[in-house]
Amino acid sequence: MNSMHSLSDPGNHAVVVTQVSDTQWHVVEGDRVVGRGDASLRPDGRLFISIDAWHSAAFDSIADAMLACLPAPLYTVVDEADQDTTSAWERTGFTAARREWGYLVPTDPQVTGLGSVRLPSGVTIVPAGEAEEGLLRALDRVIRDEVEAAAGWRTMPAEVLPRPAGTTLLDPSKYAVARHGDQYVGLVRVVSLTRQPRIGLIAVRGDRHRHGIARALLAHALGSLHCSGTASAWTEVDESNAAATALFEGIGARRSGSTLELVRR
Repeated sequence: MNSMHSLSDPGNHAVVVTQVSDTQWHVVEGDRVVGRGDASLRPDGRLFISIDAWHSAAFDSIADAMLACLPAPLYTVVDEADQDTTSAWERTGFTAARREWGYLVPTDPQVTGLGSVRLPSGVTIVPAGEAEEGLLRALDRVIRDEVEAAAGWRTMPAEVLPRPAGTTLLDPSKYAVARHGDQYVGLVRVVSLTRQPRIGLIAVRGDRHRHGIARALLAHALGSLHCSGTASAWTEVDESNAAATALFEGIGARRSGSTLELVRR
């Protein structure tokens, strides 16, 4: 995430931008570093940049240097409530590409209404940490191929973690899955974070849509969190994903912030 901090007096020194590595830039004013820029290649091949600067002159200088060195298209992510940083990126030619809504999700089945959810016929839930890794990885590949062929995986909110080339599933222990017969047909990933757990992904194989499997997976995940004493979880939903929006808002999830993905082509 990007940020720009306000200084009452940026000083009279000229700002000097230095590229300190292939993916890092510093902007120096006098004898102090007043801004840093980073570039990182996402697993989907897109190049994202971020800038942390102490004032607009530092931001503009480091942005100009990075844009001169890096190939388009370039992407960045900002908190939509941070108008100063959003405006700074817009000055450099970035425009909004998509929006993610952040949701606080209650876990209490008395609040969500998920306590009465029944599993679809023939479906069982395999708890996190108990899934067969081979079947889980096969399901992950199928779902990713289906998403990429439709809306595109880049529209799916997800943690951006370093991973070996060709690997899409880093920690199988974080996944609970829906099983039908000898096949895995849906999955949910819950990540334990310091402040509150994050529902990073919930997905069902295309030929199993509209059977209530996603709702059953969500009921299982939230129910497990509730039993462990966790009152709420966090998730992000792309604003174009009507099905996911309806699923979470239908159980009482509350919007709490939004993130913009910006692009410069």
